Amino acid sequence: MSSIFRSFKLVLLFSLVLLLAGAGLAEASFQYAVVNGESLWKISQRYGTTVEAIAQANNLSNPDLIYPGQVLIIPGGVESGATKYTVVAGDTLFKIALRFGTTSDAIAQINGLANPGLIYPGQVLAVVAGGSSNDAGAGLSRGGRISNADLDLFARLVHSESAGEPYLGQVAVAATVLNRVDSYRFPNTIREVIYQVSDGYYQYSPVQDGRINLPAGQQAHQAVREALGGWDPSYGATGFYNPAKTTNQWVRSQPVTTVIGNHIFFKY
Repeated sequence: MSSIFRSFKLVLLFSLVLLLAGAGLAEASFQYAVVNGESLWKISQRYGTTVEAIAQANNLSNPDLIYPGQVLIIPGGVESGATKYTVVAGDTLFKIALRFGTTSDAIAQINGLANPGLIYPGQVLAVVAGGSSNDAGAGLSRGGRISNADLDLFARLVHSESAGEPYLGQVAVAATVLNRVDSYRFPNTIREVIYQVSDGYYQYSPVQDGRINLPAGQQAHQAVREALGGWDPSYGATGFYNPAKTTNQWVRSQPVTTVIGNHIFFKY
């Protein structure tokens, strides 16, 4: 009986070693989409690996035959100046870009991501860090850096939409704007999201009625900074409404993520 038990433990131990080895391999690799004019040699030089390693990882019988758009696994390499980042639950490219002072587009291009909205926990990404996102005016949108004017616009929207709401709710409102920027359903910058027109109407009532032009308080500015830093009390919401002020049945039918103060937050 003890012999069988020892054998069972050895099998479990061996399986665990294989699992950990597989995880290590996964963390040492990432995907890259071939662009026109590239060769396997150029790619290997760029990412500090070898032609043979890439060919083996992708089962390429002829390393000279690659084509634009082909997605390759790059084992054990990372672009010069880049670091490896392992995606965790709740991450989006937008949040990762904020953390490293770069843009979603830059990360997507380096890693050959055809759909920047599709990343998963455990995925390893190559990220080239930019400037600090804590500098004045250095917040990022998916299209690039946010100017001081756009940061002020962002704070004015949060102020006009949620002044009088709990501070947590103000951060949540700011987060929904960033979640829209990070969603394929909406424009790619904060300014474009705020001024988006749908069916002849602005998406945010303060833009429609002019309250967006009122100066923002300090609390709204702080809420914007918190949201840009990655805090999302809305739990991924892309919209919100006050049930006492809207009769819109469409928003009322959307999946609710949370309720804070007088606002119901939803995602679609």
